[in-house]
Amino acid sequence: MAGCADPSVHADNMTQAVGLRREQLDTDSFVLTTFVRITRPDLPLTVYIEGDGLAWRSRYQPSADPTPHQALGLTLAVADPGANVVYLARPCQFTPMALNPRCGLAYWTDKRYAEEVIVSMNQAVTHYAAKVPGQRIHLVGYSGGGAVVVLVAVRRSDVASLRTVAGNLDHAEVNRLHRVTAMPESLNAIDVAQRVASIPQIHFSGADDTVVPPVIAQRFVAAAAGQCAQRRIVSGMSHESRWERLWPDLLAVAPVCSSVKVTE
Repeated sequence: MAGCADPSVHADNMTQAVGLRREQLDTDSFVLTTFVRITRPDLPLTVYIEGDGLAWRSRYQPSADPTPHQALGLTLAVADPGANVVYLARPCQFTPMALNPRCGLAYWTDKRYAEEVIVSMNQAVTHYAAKVPGQRIHLVGYSGGGAVVVLVAVRRSDVASLRTVAGNLDHAEVNRLHRVTAMPESLNAIDVAQRVASIPQIHFSGADDTVVPPVIAQRFVAAAAGQCAQRRIVSGMSHESRWERLWPDLLAVAPVCSSVKVTE
């Protein structure tokens, strides 16, 4: 995907092959691009949320467009054979800026997890949840999308499980580790860890990830302090490895609440 001149065209080609249909969803603050396959309304829904995308071109230069050149969250959705799969791009990704007058670089830098962003993403989940009435929702987030699924889950009562892949579950600590500017206008997933502690959840970290190192998931699981949150370290994987190759096997590992706390 990195070599594709137009990430949007590549996304269309990749998703069409597995029956995911592109849609645009108008929420209160943003028009979101989604890819959707819902064939069994009597079954649960799995919602994938993309990472931060191309937020920065360099350490000091923000990108003009956050659409990811490697949409790793989308590749996870494509690798999911389930009947009901929804992929949510983050605000300002894959959607023409002309449709999003509110879009500005703050929403893929300082305010990437701001209240209005989470409200918008939660509205999208509600929209698609209505298409599988009465069914439970499984949330999956890649990288920064991991923060978003936690922040969405705390607002809902229909979430059956959480899974994150290389999830940025504590952006304050990640930014401190990389010695970059804090994001005071963004919500932080670790701050609500205890409020989602009763939801079965698995947080997958790459053993070789230097962007969001495994210690971040460890901190989140410790903050949740319960029997439902666990982390798994996956050997040989870095932040932008081909997670989709492992995803069918990782997805088959069901999050469960244990009688004893599990951290590995």
